[in-house]
Amino acid sequence: MLQRNQLHAYQERAVNWVKEHKHCALFLEMGLGKTVSTLTAIAELKAIGEVSSALVVAPKRVAERTWTDEIQRWQHLAGLTAVKVLGTPDQRIKALHTPADIYIINRENVAWLAKELSARKPFPFDTLVIDELSSFKAYGTQRFKAMKRIRANFTRIIGLTGTPSPNSLMDIWSQLYILDGGERLGAYITKYRQTYFTPGRGRGNIVYEWILQPGGADAIYHRIGDICMSMRASDYLTLPPVNYVYTPIGLTDNERKQYKAFKREQVLTAPEGRITASNAGVLCGKLQQWTGGALYTDDGAVIPTTAAKMERLKEMLEEITTPVLIAYHYRHELQRLRVELPKAKTIDEPGVFDAWNRGEVPILLGHPASIGHGLNLQRGGHTIIWYTPTWSLELYEQFNARLARQGQTERVTIYHLIAEDTIDTRVIDVLRSKSTLQSALMEELKADTPRPYPTVPKRVPAKVPF
Repeated sequence: MLQRNQLHAYQERAVNWVKEHKHCALFLEMGLGKTVSTLTAIAELKAIGEVSSALVVAPKRVAERTWTDEIQRWQHLAGLTAVKVLGTPDQRIKALHTPADIYIINRENVAWLAKELSARKPFPFDTLVIDELSSFKAYGTQRFKAMKRIRANFTRIIGLTGTPSPNSLMDIWSQLYILDGGERLGAYITKYRQTYFTPGRGRGNIVYEWILQPGGADAIYHRIGDICMSMRASDYLTLPPVNYVYTPIGLTDNERKQYKAFKREQVLTAPEGRITASNAGVLCGKLQQWTGGALYTDDGAVIPTTAAKMERLKEMLEEITTPVLIAYHYRHELQRLRVELPKAKTIDEPGVFDAWNRGEVPILLGHPASIGHGLNLQRGGHTIIWYTPTWSLELYEQFNARLARQGQTERVTIYHLIAEDTIDTRVIDVLRSKSTLQSALMEELKADTPRPYPTVPKRVPAKVPF
């Protein structure tokens, strides 16, 4: 087991940050040890009587393994007891009544938990840890509304994520609200928008896009900087370099003609059914399905489009001799990958997680939304292939970090199968542009950034003087 003195210096700083702030966020990029740093802080606060019972809210797979695995890995955490509040409602209720220091629940059951705890007096937890705080960025979801109802019951709240603003700084408001109840960025999203943003594209009273006012980003960073600390992996870890490879996939003249016709007309007719794209968002999804090799019809049937990506993927796998992690997006892609790659496994299959890390699984198929957070897969391989690229920077970076993280000893290569002159190229461009914005936020909140204004006024001004 690992000893307390084996924590890295930057992890010690994260531990101290949590101990010194009753409400705080650690914006630590993947691989920097958010979990062990937080557990260490909890253990030390528990030892001096400042923490008695902690609730951890995490993605399902992280809740199932990561937190308890870390407790078992480190000797100084051996005194902590943890219970997983998972399974059926009866199993979850039984877990809640089991004495422990830490209770771990998946984020999908937060609304259930809030209802369950509403009648319990006294409130059973004094500390809240939200692993992947960015999963609460959507303020209209049930999980956010449930957390909003119960957040005031916790003495300490700790938010963890490596991707705080995967799309824009609009994502920050709800995350900060969970931490401080609106003290820094306002109690209402409408006020936040009016203060820091300007309406962009829209129709009537409906605004589709909010644009940062000049100086808005700096004003937001200043407001939240006293409780949010950022660390970037490149500043603290010496990892083998990551090699990003963009593999062009050529379409036949006939396939290209069909693709362009579908894009232009938003309608494609086939013997198996009729496919329509009623708006731009749906069309983008349909176009990605098209380049991946198949489409869902309006009645749920699947029709083939092009075999170009699948054929190139199979050619690549003949050349790659090490285990490969493949990212898919649609259910029909998973079904076709299983047929074309009979040796492929998914993380849901019994024993596959450990077998992968032993190097015994040649091909592992994963959806970014289900395998993209918390799982340590770096021991099993160092090659990723994006069969279908994702629009989400958060999912993209989290998925890549399953292999490109601390403990990886080989150079990680990340391949992207990009159908030429299609929606795929646009997706990659969007990922790059979003990364630029998030990089600015992470840089501003770095642990080494001087903080000349440690105290933030409680009242948010009606207009920020940019």
